[in-house]
Amino acid sequence: MDRIRILLVGNGGREHALAWKLSQSPLVESIIAVPGNGGTSTCPKVTNNNSVKADDYPGLVALAQKHNVNLVVPGPEAPLVDGIEGYFKAVGIRCFGPSKLAARMEGSKTFSKDFMKKYNIPTAAYENFSDYEKAKKYLDSVDHNVVLKASGLAAGKGVIIPATKEEAHAALKEIMVDKEFGSAGDEVVIEEFLEGDELSILTFSDGYTIRSLPPAQDHKRIFDGDQGPNTGGMGCYAPTNIATKELIEEIERTVLQPTIDGMRKERFPFVGTLFTGLMITKNGPKCLEYNVRFGDPETQTLLPLISKDTDLAEIMIACTEGWLDSVSVKIDAKSSATVVVAAGGYPGSYAKGTPMKVDSPPADTNIFHAGTVIKDGQLQTSGGRVIAAQATAENLEEAVKKAYAGVEFIKFDKMFYRKDIAHRAFKPKASTKEALTYASAGVNIDAGNEFVERIRKAVASTRRPGADAEIGGFGGEVDLAKAGYTNAPIMVGAIDGVGTKLMIAQAMNKHDTVGIDLVAMNVNDLVVQGAEPLMFLDYYGCSQLKLENAAAFVEGVAAGCIQSKCALVGGETAEMPGMYQRDDYDAAGAAIGTMSKDLRLPQKEQMVEGDILLGLASSGVHSNGFSLVRRILEREKVSYSDIAPWDNSTTVGLSLLTPTKIYVCPLLNVINKGLVKGLSHITGGGLLENVPRMLPQHLSAEIDVSTWQLPAVFKWLKRAGNVASEEMARSFNTGVGMVAVVSGSNAQQAIKELEAAGETVFTVGKLVPRTGSDKGCVLKNLSSWD
Repeated sequence: MDRIRILLVGNGGREHALAWKLSQSPLVESIIAVPGNGGTSTCPKVTNNNSVKADDYPGLVALAQKHNVNLVVPGPEAPLVDGIEGYFKAVGIRCFGPSKLAARMEGSKTFSKDFMKKYNIPTAAYENFSDYEKAKKYLDSVDHNVVLKASGLAAGKGVIIPATKEEAHAALKEIMVDKEFGSAGDEVVIEEFLEGDELSILTFSDGYTIRSLPPAQDHKRIFDGDQGPNTGGMGCYAPTNIATKELIEEIERTVLQPTIDGMRKERFPFVGTLFTGLMITKNGPKCLEYNVRFGDPETQTLLPLISKDTDLAEIMIACTEGWLDSVSVKIDAKSSATVVVAAGGYPGSYAKGTPMKVDSPPADTNIFHAGTVIKDGQLQTSGGRVIAAQATAENLEEAVKKAYAGVEFIKFDKMFYRKDIAHRAFKPKASTKEALTYASAGVNIDAGNEFVERIRKAVASTRRPGADAEIGGFGGEVDLAKAGYTNAPIMVGAIDGVGTKLMIAQAMNKHDTVGIDLVAMNVNDLVVQGAEPLMFLDYYGCSQLKLENAAAFVEGVAAGCIQSKCALVGGETAEMPGMYQRDDYDAAGAAIGTMSKDLRLPQKEQMVEGDILLGLASSGVHSNGFSLVRRILEREKVSYSDIAPWDNSTTVGLSLLTPTKIYVCPLLNVINKGLVKGLSHITGGGLLENVPRMLPQHLSAEIDVSTWQLPAVFKWLKRAGNVASEEMARSFNTGVGMVAVVSGSNAQQAIKELEAAGETVFTVGKLVPRTGSDKGCVLKNLSSWD
């Protein structure tokens, strides 16, 4: 790689930290900081330059060309929102930062909130206003607490969190009428106040790949205890104790990657560092805002955690050239803390030009300058947030102590700093339950999806006349006519098991209902293809055959076959000592059926925007999600013999052993009458993963979860496990075991037929055009489950 000559734009603590880290790269030859500060002037390889103003973009281009600069790193948001990237792109100089179009994600909060809504990125409920009177009326109409945000750039201060309705009205007037933040307040976002812990994540991106630094937590308020007005940030620490591996994976899955994918699909791919502000609520992570550059003081906190064998300059080049997927970002297993030292009076009026003295701190402690300048050989203050002390250590407590010790090396009149940085990390969390997920219970739905994709090619290689060997549907098909059997129907097969629900059956010594489950899981998968189940085969594996258990199980299988009018034609029993222990056993089953071609489902080509979605009530948890169920019960110290917290008429075990509902006969009736275009069996993956399997690529299911009551068992599991609403919809059936697509003209007849057969039917939504990162199922009103 060619030697890198950098133009660094900005003069804050973020820019000093960037210069400090970039100067350590063996790839970097020189860095010009425009204008830089008192700290950048002492960095190796760095030269401050005041000949061009930081907002004179043609002048910056000329300066870069004069010094053969081949990488530009804009620090603050204003140049990026102005479109600095385009000036350098036009002359062929790489710029580590987003385009003007992509920078709207920070430049306009109304734009970014609308983007979140479009791409189904979890965020607070909100409304945008450019009319003051309408905004006032909206404030009067809402009962929840709010946050007011000036839509434009306000130097990190355009967010007001009022405690009362009166304060909210005063803040609205301050923003929109008094123009406290200038034109940034021409539009305002009024959004629901979210409770929880805030996190900031800095993510490198080349428009496709993401590489994130550890989550950090900033301290915005000026005074200890998070009191007083907002600032640009008075301190920071990382990593945070709430950011578990599972939570980070959830944030990447639900917020970060959909954001990058959505921006690319909108044709303004993001290149640079995306700063995502998040609130970790009881319902999971919610996106508060985006910044399109390194944060401050997050940058000072996080860059020292990057391992010495990871080159920041190489990461930046990789982002600008689109090969970030080949770069590994290694992080030291340490903690970092930063204490910002401000001028007295900040964030109000404060003095500038105050003489300063800064001594050299010990190892693992850094002093990052922000509002400083050297005049006539004297270091002086030149801003509100003047300077910061940062330290790394083996644990957070030690890092905080060292950072405060670093502050002692800074001296100037009326200096001010908070004394409680990282206080939230040290606050007892005994009353806060971990938000459990299916993944934390040991089941990775995403890994299962990846497995299907991995084996798809191998499966397809087995195709033969009549069978395309495609996977991903609910059942597998063979067109017997194409296979050489004249005038024969299409044969459909399904195979499944019962899962860890068997462990509850074993604990309760009740084995008949899980036999019904085994049949239900298979025949329900058949009927969604439009097939009538004809025969069933089962497999029963155990350590040593226990007659009573095995007989009860097979009797349950027979009962399920009777319900679905399917013949039990064969099976296999295998004793395998050592493979299973004591009374443990496992079971699997396969159902075979047939259908005529004209009734084959799903009829994707017949589906249109506006088609109705009907939900058929489930009978309980059915046969999926039990790894998470058992994890919740274990943590709550609830035993199977206890009275069920959700139903005092039965025990926990008996309630959970309620068998999976078999929908075959009612559904075959409406299928044979041509009333259904598609069906989805809601099993592992819940609504979010299963409904899209029956839909064409251009349509999505818009499901309003407030159209049915979350059953009591799911309400308890959600509350006891602190399970986020989206995680509920991905792990369980949540009260709907089958979803049907019907035309508007057939909806009432289909409902009438199904209800006459004993089904409880909900009209749960409709088909809508699929857009952006929407993966085929959009859930509305998830808050109704809270």
